Amino acid sequence: MVDLAPWSAQAHDDAWRLTHLGRLMGHALRRFDERVLECMTHDPRAPLALSHLAARGQVGAAIVHITRHLPLQGARLTALAHSAGMSKQAMGDLVDQCEAWGLVRREPDPTDARARRIVFTPAGLDWLQAFRHAVARAEAEFRDAVGPQVATVVALGLEAYAQGD
Repeated sequence: MVDLAPWSAQAHDDAWRLTHLGRLMGHALRRFDERVLECMTHDPRAPLALSHLAARGQVGAAIVHITRHLPLQGARLTALAHSAGMSKQAMGDLVDQCEAWGLVRREPDPTDARARRIVFTPAGLDWLQAFRHAVARAEAEFRDAVGPQVATVVALGLEAYAQGD
C-alpha cells in the first residue's frame, strides 16, 4: 500500500498554484493584450468601426492572434493556425469574424489554385499599424512599471525560453 500522507499535506498547500511562472505569464499576457486593445480604441489610425467595437469590449483579445501572426504577404489557414497555436477550426472561426469586420479577406493562393490565402485588407493594414503603435505604448508602460533593466531581462529571458533548447 502506498502512503499518500505526504501528498495529502502538499495538496492543501495551494500557494504555488497562484505564483508559478506559467500562471504569471498568462496573467501578464492577458493584461498586455487588454492594454493594447484599450490603446487601439483611442488610436485615430484604427478603423473607426473597430475602435468602437473595441471600446465596447466586443473585440476580444483573440483578434490579436490574427494581428500578431498573419504575415503581410498572407498565409493559408493551416499555417496561420499553427503560428498562433490554435486549431484550424478555431482559427477559421476567427478569420470569419475578422473577414466580417473587413480586416482580412480570402483570396486564391498563387501557388495552388485549390488553396486560399488570408490577407489583410486596407482597413486591416490600418488596424495593424494601430496595433504596432499600441504595442509600443504598452511596452513603454511595462518598462516604466518595472524599470528598463528588468524589462530588458524579461524580454531576453522570454525570447530565450520561447526559442526552446
